[in-house]
Amino acid sequence: MENKTEQWHSIHAETAAIEWKDLERFFAKGNLLRVSSQLDLVDVAVELANDTKASVEQWLESDDLAAVSADEATRWSKGEGNLWSVIVLPWILVQQRN
Repeated sequence: MENKTEQWHSIHAETAAIEWKDLERFFAKGNLLRVSSQLDLVDVAVELANDTKASVEQWLESDDLAAVSADEATRWSKGEGNLWSVIVLPWILVQQRN
């Protein structure tokens, strides 16, 4: 088992810019989670991968981690957003970058 630092670097290497059209099917299946710009995408992915319940619950309560809304999907489908993503099965995490 790798330590969190190694895991962070491994997940970071798997992040990528992505177009909304490549995320639509995951949105339709309910497997797409939006990470707020207040959080680090890779940090969230590490905590989710490690099933760190306290962190994940806190982010869900504060809406820093949530299912992608229909409004977000509509905006992103119109090309309004610079999206970055990483996979933490069964989830696809997406974050709009400014």
